[in-house]
Amino acid sequence: MNNHTYSLIVSPLDFPKNFSMVDIFAHFSDKPWAMLLDSADSERQDGRFDIMVANPIATITTIGDSSSLWQHDTDQNHESLVNPLTLIQNLLEKYMPSNQILSAGDHKLPFIAGALGLFGYDLGKRFENLPNKNANEYSTPDMAIGIYAWSIIKDNINQQFYLCYLEQYPHPSVKDIQQLVQCDNTPQSFNLSSQWQANMSQEQYTQKLSCISSYLQAGDCYQINLAQRFSAHYIGSEWQAYQRLREANHAPFSAFIRLEKSVIMSISPERFLSVNKRLVQTKPIKGTRLRSNDAKEDQQQIESLLSAEKDRAENLMIVDLLRNDLSKHCQPGSVDVPDLFKLESFAAVHHLVSTVTGKLKKTSNPISLLQGAFPGGSITGAPKIRAMQIIDELEPNNRNIYCGSIGYLGIFDDMDTNICIRTLLCETSCEKTRDTSREKSCEQSNNQKIMHCWAGGGIVLDSNAKDEYQESFDKVSKILPILSQCSTLLKQS
Repeated sequence: MNNHTYSLIVSPLDFPKNFSMVDIFAHFSDKPWAMLLDSADSERQDGRFDIMVANPIATITTIGDSSSLWQHDTDQNHESLVNPLTLIQNLLEKYMPSNQILSAGDHKLPFIAGALGLFGYDLGKRFENLPNKNANEYSTPDMAIGIYAWSIIKDNINQQFYLCYLEQYPHPSVKDIQQLVQCDNTPQSFNLSSQWQANMSQEQYTQKLSCISSYLQAGDCYQINLAQRFSAHYIGSEWQAYQRLREANHAPFSAFIRLEKSVIMSISPERFLSVNKRLVQTKPIKGTRLRSNDAKEDQQQIESLLSAEKDRAENLMIVDLLRNDLSKHCQPGSVDVPDLFKLESFAAVHHLVSTVTGKLKKTSNPISLLQGAFPGGSITGAPKIRAMQIIDELEPNNRNIYCGSIGYLGIFDDMDTNICIRTLLCETSCEKTRDTSREKSCEQSNNQKIMHCWAGGGIVLDSNAKDEYQESFDKVSKILPILSQCSTLLKQS
């Protein structure tokens, strides 16, 4: 660790009251490693802040057992087999040790600077002894984290924007940002060029639920999450697609991430883990009902959900799992459940949401908490490891970002992460081949791309296959149809 001090600057930005973070991020949305954590204009208490970053001073990308580190001061990459979360901790200590940061005033903002990015579901296979029967078909890494020395943050309560930066590192000025957003930013088009295609039929889905039922009856698990994947080709701007999705969903844990070879668009309603002043919170979702445009029918759906013993039992199983995960890193007696089976309504569905809290032990930190609880129990099942083994056996494709997490690890030991449900992965559609000339041609044309979107649910002994299959479609009812409206499919003759 060096002995330098680092000056933290928080400068207000003068923008109109109706200005949105997307108005700023639009000017960065095509740049690799530009990332947005977006409340999507949600009015929920979890949606107070929007955060955007760009131009990291270091990056870590992990695939399988190997991580590639790039650092701005050497402008070189090197490979490492060290635990990827340890690599994050090491880079934070190298570039921005919290005990050497001088801050003028007592700010109330999250993040400010630090590590931000994605932790894919399959990263969990690095931390536990788990099978991996499916070939890796994605160009998106299992983990992609940038170390960022500046950010723009919006406080949605007072509608104030802030430019935050560590003065010793390259950063834009207040004038740079305010001039940038005065420039025109011409909207680009987005269109689907194929229909959505699921990776399993209803018959196959039902067969897999039968297998899960056998495991449940044998006592392997109490609950297992099963997901199907929908895929479609598209052309045009992912940023344009994201804006349509955020306007339709207003999900408080939304995110847009552009990497060098892929884009991730998350329209998530679910918090995984947050840490603020060593206070921990997780908010698992279990229990879903489709919303109705008819007020009476919508109220009936609410009453059905609140009184459903099956959904409450599912939720309670995951609450118990997360209480156990948190207790490993929280002070004895501090883990609590202040909200159990609370109704939260979103654009497409109603959910049952519980809240589990705790206080970190002095011997733990946010990174150790994240590793110990990853991936989130609400999207695996219980017991977690056995459920993940069965998921790997039954699902025909790896999950990659789906059911992983997007979020930040700030310089003052603060953390916030989502669960990547309602999340899309966008990549260049180029089948792997030994014909390198074809691969080159595919990369150069870059006009035929594919996006994946997943949906699933927790399966218990009294689950009904038809209902569970329909629920998976309910969960993406404000995603797949929204993007299908952009379709330019040729009519069949």
